[in-house]
Amino acid sequence: MIPTILYEDGEALVIDKRAGLPVDPPRAGGPSVEALLPTLRLGFARAPSITHRLDRDTSGCLLLARHPKAQRRFMAAFEGGRVEKAYLAIVHGLPEATGGVIDRPLAKVSTREAGWRIVVDRKGKPARTRWTMLAERDGHSLLLFQPDSGRTHQLRVHAASGIGLPILGDPVYGKAGRTAESAGLMLHAWRLTVPRDGKTPIAATAPFPDRFAAFGFTDPGDGG
Repeated sequence: MIPTILYEDGEALVIDKRAGLPVDPPRAGGPSVEALLPTLRLGFARAPSITHRLDRDTSGCLLLARHPKAQRRFMAAFEGGRVEKAYLAIVHGLPEATGGVIDRPLAKVSTREAGWRIVVDRKGKPARTRWTMLAERDGHSLLLFQPDSGRTHQLRVHAASGIGLPILGDPVYGKAGRTAESAGLMLHAWRLTVPRDGKTPIAATAPFPDRFAAFGFTDPGDGG
């Protein structure tokens, strides 16, 4: 199934990646964003290419480049911290504050028994996330995350370690609970803005997920 296209021009596509769809092909085989790229040519001579990654269970805005030159520019924008990203997440419980900044470096650790995961490590790579509480429903909180860096699992680790409330449905950094059985990880790449020299920025917003609405929350863009 072709993903919903949120933005399109001669250099870029932004698609709404569904939760559960991996970006890269799984080792065991199966669908992936990469496998769908030929269907996203949309009249162009070449298939688009992937410029960044979202976790398998994270939904929302994913930027694709129409040609190699655009891909290099977009990747440089990500690496240079010039891309504005806004994520929505649901956690169980209420944060002690209504917002703040989490500034905790991250590193990857791996063991044969448990596999790999990301941990807070003062010798790790810098990672900074701004966050705001948007709403509360029945003991759950809807949070806005705006990462200034793009480390692997950054938001998942920062939520658990910096706020003390792991993202619902996260089986690695929190308790999977009800959402792991029904709706999966409650993390959504809501908005993406990519600056371009001499051109209008790429700007996209992914629709508010049904799995978030099931908890009684409404789209913050609609005043909810």
